[in-house]
Amino acid sequence: MHRNSTHLHAPPHLHTSSTPPSPPLHNSTPPYHSSLSPRPATMTAAGAIIPALADRPIKNTIVLFDVDETLTPSRRPASPEILMLLSRLRQRVAIGYVGGSDMAKQQEQLGSADVNVTSLFDFCFPENGLTAYRLGVPLATQSFIGWIGEENYKRLAKFCLRYISELDLPVMRGTFVEFRNGMINVSPIGRNASNDERHAFSEYDAEHKVREKMVEALRKEFSDLSLTFSIGGAISFDVFPTGWDKTYCLQHLEADPQRPDGVKFETIHFFGDKTMKGGNDFEIYSDPRTIGHSVKNPEDTIAQLKALFPEL
Repeated sequence: MHRNSTHLHAPPHLHTSSTPPSPPLHNSTPPYHSSLSPRPATMTAAGAIIPALADRPIKNTIVLFDVDETLTPSRRPASPEILMLLSRLRQRVAIGYVGGSDMAKQQEQLGSADVNVTSLFDFCFPENGLTAYRLGVPLATQSFIGWIGEENYKRLAKFCLRYISELDLPVMRGTFVEFRNGMINVSPIGRNASNDERHAFSEYDAEHKVREKMVEALRKEFSDLSLTFSIGGAISFDVFPTGWDKTYCLQHLEADPQRPDGVKFETIHFFGDKTMKGGNDFEIYSDPRTIGHSVKNPEDTIAQLKALFPEL
């Protein structure tokens, strides 16, 4: 476990990163207004009554999770065991997830045909929080294409496709560049690979450093743009503006006290697997505003949660 400051608003001297601050949120959705009491309880899709955020027994605290290899196997559904544990945890403390994938993929992994993922977490942060939900209500969003511009985007996409076309991998499938609201996701093997092919590529990549070498080529080619390249999952890496990593979601938590039923989150736990430098959990794991917990897989997440919260 990496212990940082537990205060969301850390003193200026604790912020040692040279990364420029994240751009302000663009209010593309109306501000949250509650027509209910200031602190309404929440009912999940399963029918369980969840205390209002301010009424959770563990006060001013939130537990955030990465998705792939933290809550679920990579691109696979979450187990009933971890979903039940999260439900019990939510009775005591606010919970949320932050992942690089879009909402549709996280719905597949964490929700079901009958259960919306936004009913299972207090905060949902797809695409690192560039798309966000609080108690099922959409929050402000950011646009990657609006930031980078069409010409620079075409230059980036063409370079990625040309580079991948010259690779000689054991297997190649389709969807090599996936456009998302707040980033692009690049996969040398292609996101259409089967689960077995994903696993085989992950082992191949560990030996041959395919993604690492491609990231280095991109950094060199696009040094004129303020882009971050973050390796995550088994087969791909994300490309987004510097400052739009997973720490971006903390802006939403910082703004929460301004809401009628808002909470000042003074303690933020984060669980993730890619916590090493260059991994897509590194920035939020090492941020002075969080208490970072590095995990190996969903089973390790369960074990660490039970150790941290023995009442579970």
